[in-house]
Amino acid sequence: MNDEPDIQPSDSLGAEDAKLLTLARGSRARVMAPEGAAIRDETGRTYASASVSLSSLHLTALQAAVAQAVAAGARGIEAAVVVTHRSAVDADSIDAVRDLGGMGVPVIVVGAESGEQTTTRT
Repeated sequence: MNDEPDIQPSDSLGAEDAKLLTLARGSRARVMAPEGAAIRDETGRTYASASVSLSSLHLTALQAAVAQAVAAGARGIEAAVVVTHRSAVDADSIDAVRDLGGMGVPVIVVGAESGEQTTTRT
């Protein structure tokens, strides 16, 4: 379902996306997880989560944040930020954002150590 993502470098974030970055970093640091994510829904509410790795459940941080939004009644996603060691977000995570937000939602990926940013659109 996920074609080649449209990845573009981004050198700065707007105020609302910078807030998502702060939330994603905080979620990751709070539980010392490999990645953290935050999303903003269609009403401006935010949801943040870290990756989940249990013997019976594995969710990326972005999947967990989307699940929180769905459980809270969100009907769309405006933007997402992921802080990770990886260079890109996996297809299942992008698909979760697309399922709720549709096509064209920006997913900003920020390097956990480097701070390097790229933007992928669903």
